[in-house]
Amino acid sequence: MLRSLIDLAPIHSKVLPISKGLGAIAASPETPPKPAGTLSKPEIRSSLWASTVDGIFASIFSGVTGGVLLTNFLLELGASSIEIGLLSSIPMLVNFLQPIGAYIADRTTSRHWYTLSIFSASRLLWLVLIVSIGFFSWHSGASHALVQQTLLMILLTHIFGALGSPSWVSWMAALVPHRLRGRYFGLRNSAANFTHLLCVPLFGFLVASWHGGTIQGYGVALSLAVVAGIISLCFQFLMADVNPQVPTQWEKGRSKADATPEKGSLKTLGRDRNFLIFLLYWGGWMFAVNLSAPFFNLYLLQDLHLDVRWVTIYSSLTAGANLLMLLIWGKLADRIGNRPLLVLVGAMVAIAPLLWILTGRDSLSIWCWLPALNLLGGATWAAIDLCGNNIQMEISPTQGSSIYFAIAAAISGLGGALGTTAGGFFVEFAHSGGLPALFALSAGVRLLALVPLFFIQEPKSRPLNRLFA
Repeated sequence: MLRSLIDLAPIHSKVLPISKGLGAIAASPETPPKPAGTLSKPEIRSSLWASTVDGIFASIFSGVTGGVLLTNFLLELGASSIEIGLLSSIPMLVNFLQPIGAYIADRTTSRHWYTLSIFSASRLLWLVLIVSIGFFSWHSGASHALVQQTLLMILLTHIFGALGSPSWVSWMAALVPHRLRGRYFGLRNSAANFTHLLCVPLFGFLVASWHGGTIQGYGVALSLAVVAGIISLCFQFLMADVNPQVPTQWEKGRSKADATPEKGSLKTLGRDRNFLIFLLYWGGWMFAVNLSAPFFNLYLLQDLHLDVRWVTIYSSLTAGANLLMLLIWGKLADRIGNRPLLVLVGAMVAIAPLLWILTGRDSLSIWCWLPALNLLGGATWAAIDLCGNNIQMEISPTQGSSIYFAIAAAISGLGGALGTTAGGFFVEFAHSGGLPALFALSAGVRLLALVPLFFIQEPKSRPLNRLFA
């Protein structure tokens, strides 16, 4: 997700010796982190290198605990369209807890130890589901009970995630100089997506080919994913800790030029017209996108009856296009700003669901049309994800920004959850065209959701009317 005072090219140059980073592992949680304002160039370099590797292993974990593999697992258990909708809406709905997470995290003295404690618990909880899958496989348990337990596990793990996300975003915002965020996060996301590109098809073939069946195969894949998730957290020991009570050198420099250097709070957010407009856009956009986004895999698996191996290959094409375009979008965002890209690329994302209506089970669709749509989706969503996160950092205060990030996540979570739930009920109960009709509806609502973007003011962003001048 989330370079100039520090030259980050190449990212691995001048990295701290591993022995120095490992010394942090021996430090106790009570050891106060080094004040962020005194971080050196090598420490910043080491932190960003470690964060990139963290993202690589985390992408393995998230590739199995979400997306097509988890959707296919629930479908194999007989989950309904509403339950598939809940699969996507639960992670977004619990984002309402992010302001609580921001409140708690901003009163600690260590981003690292707070983040580690939250995400360790979140990832280790998946071990419970692994045990349940083993019991189901060898004792023929009730499939619907396993569906309900999976949804409960998703709820619990994402509650932890919601409490930890504001601290993580603030940690990264403190470590990465704001003028270089597009390029660095483009690089980090590219590395993560390349891993996704390689691993998801391999896990898909593992699940589909496992001798004990696809459900047992998913349990094996999930076990490997949890190991990768824990390894990713270990690399956070190599990242420089940040005390949220002490501003970083980047925040100090930026606050001097800030028109409103007041520390962020709910009170200041309520007076921040620019950020409120962003919240209107972000919530509406998430509603519009999630009307249909969770159901594209359902469309492939259930309506077109494609094998899960085909779907994981398409998912990898999406990740591949995302990988290739992230660095391009990152450099372009640093040059012209995030808002112009959100408008222009957002329009392409808006009309994409209409193109899915033209697909079928014919050879042309399977070999050409569906791969092209997934390549388009990966290329365009690379810009939306990157710029959507970066614009929040650009228009939020330099200090106390966690509450801004948390409120944005809560609003997007509400919009996304409402969209997914509405989409699920539309597919389940409406008799007006099923998923193709839902795709058409989503396209129209996505275009409407782009309107508030024209009224957002982003520092150093090129005006839309001068974009092609």
